[in-house]
Amino acid sequence: MESGTEERAAEPLTEYVQRVNRRVRSFDRRRPLVWDLHVTGFWVTAALIDWAGGGWRSVAHDPGLPDGLVLALSLGLSVPLLRRRRHPLAALAVMAPFAVANAWTGAALQVALLQLLLLFHITLRLPLRTLWWAAALMTVPLCVTLVRHGDDAGPWNQQLGSHLMAMGVAALIAVTVRTRRNYTEVLEDRARRLEIERDQQARLAAAAERARIAREMHDIIGHNLSVITGLADGGRYAAAKSPQRAAQALDAIGTTSRQALGELRRLLDVLRDEAKDAPELAPQPALADLDRLVEGVRSAGLPVRTTVRGDADLAPGRQLALYRVVQEALTNTLKHAGPDATAEIDLSYGPGGAVTLTVTDTGRGGPAPALSDGRGLPGMRERTSLYGGTLEAGPRPRPDRGWRVHLHLPEEPPQ
Repeated sequence: MESGTEERAAEPLTEYVQRVNRRVRSFDRRRPLVWDLHVTGFWVTAALIDWAGGGWRSVAHDPGLPDGLVLALSLGLSVPLLRRRRHPLAALAVMAPFAVANAWTGAALQVALLQLLLLFHITLRLPLRTLWWAAALMTVPLCVTLVRHGDDAGPWNQQLGSHLMAMGVAALIAVTVRTRRNYTEVLEDRARRLEIERDQQARLAAAAERARIAREMHDIIGHNLSVITGLADGGRYAAAKSPQRAAQALDAIGTTSRQALGELRRLLDVLRDEAKDAPELAPQPALADLDRLVEGVRSAGLPVRTTVRGDADLAPGRQLALYRVVQEALTNTLKHAGPDATAEIDLSYGPGGAVTLTVTDTGRGGPAPALSDGRGLPGMRERTSLYGGTLEAGPRPRPDRGWRVHLHLPEEPPQ
């Protein structure tokens, strides 16, 4: 309790005033009529006190005016304040006849100065060109006073100067408040837009990260499960005639499963918060791992022939893209080519990092396999487009059977 009391006591006066101001503004936004009634009631009460006490006679040009007329003028110059915020120009127009009557009769009621409050709200809320009409309405009573009571009112230049100065001060205060309010609204709008943009960027980054993770998961799990499925099918057929072959298939299934589990664990390690500074744990295979990939596919029952031309001198990113395309192409062959299919990989390296890859099979061919998850052929095209390459995938032209994936990466741009 003592700590909380000390914190409240140490609160700066400006912060306290701002906090109270925010509460008052919040209440005013919820119930504007309450505040309008209070302000109007205050000035109406002040006008009635001036009327009842006879204080107006001390400045009036004609102190002998009837009390009923003065009462009507007092109410006519104060009650319209109730609409000062919603319709300030209309309230000033309602006030204008009473102000002219006040000047003509010589009552000179001080409550007429409340027109300056309406001028403030006109400048604050309406287009600035409206200010000229308001100034004209407020100047008419002054002209009537100078014409009607010129000798009693004093020098005309002094009266006009005081009148214009009062209007100028009220308008200047309103312009200052309006400028500050507009500036605050611009800052709030900018902060709101920046917050929305930040949230959108975060969602886009999260979506891109999810897509990357899904692509890696698809490449790792999809390929290894296809190999395991092929091995299991082969082992089932071999179990009856050759138990030794069935045992070999089971060993291969175990090796492939452990390999997939290890890659999955490395991928999940990268996703952990505590492993964000350890990118070396990410499963990033290269072309040196292509032979192991081909051997795994062969062990699953798909004969694969590989032809390599040229020397490989590629950046790690390009090697990963080529590896994943070969992996996806062979996985699709295992899934869709059918029995007795074969596959062929033709890899040609050119100068400057250019490379051409063709993967073909002798399977059933036909239309593209239905990939509802969108991470098969679209994922291959995304990886290729990252390096400005092109990828074509489709059935081989007749009379050949099977499927063909052709990839070309241009030369790497100079650094």
